[in-house]
Amino acid sequence: MIGVINYQTGNAQSVLFALHHLGLEARLVATPEEAQGVDRFVLPGVGAADVTMASLRERGWVEHLQERVCGDGIPFLGVCVGLQVLFEHSREGDADCLGWLPGEVVEFRRGELRVPHMGWNAVRRTSAHPFATALPPAAHFYFVNSYHAVPADETDVAGVTEYGPEFASVVARGNVMATQFHIEKSGPVGLALLSRFAELRPEELGACELRGQAVPAC
Repeated sequence: MIGVINYQTGNAQSVLFALHHLGLEARLVATPEEAQGVDRFVLPGVGAADVTMASLRERGWVEHLQERVCGDGIPFLGVCVGLQVLFEHSREGDADCLGWLPGEVVEFRRGELRVPHMGWNAVRRTSAHPFATALPPAAHFYFVNSYHAVPADETDVAGVTEYGPEFASVVARGNVMATQFHIEKSGPVGLALLSRFAELRPEELGACELRGQAVPAC
């Protein structure tokens, strides 16, 4: 069962619709108490990182996700802001984030680029991670983002997109995967990635090596 985290901000309903379109078992979960029976999570996101983190903390998700994802090693997929909050800090609202992956989130260079970065853009695979292998050699995905992650560990980058310089548009480490683009709005290629996430078994993803804050690193 896939649990789509439904908090005060996000695009949870559209992600749930995409999962149901694929015939996958999924439901919205607003609090950790509703997550019984869930064996993998999707964290969608629309809006600002600081607002997202405040909502996750208020509902008890930070501790719960670190226990289940970092501790138990269940698969996790972040989407859009759900990718950005995986890192240590976001300059958007000066927010401390989950800190599972080393790095920070910065704004695109205003004046040099149109911000937000919006519309269809290409993603180039850079990793052999089992999730990333579902990326086609040449495909476009749908983006809406003013900020982007700058991973401190290049091995966490699973796909890149050019907007000005290249930026990390897919990240993956062990059981944690995330896309900066809206996977649920990216047509057949996005649905294929969602399907890939749903079928991955924890043993395919290797040992959990996330940093974690409230829970000791696994």
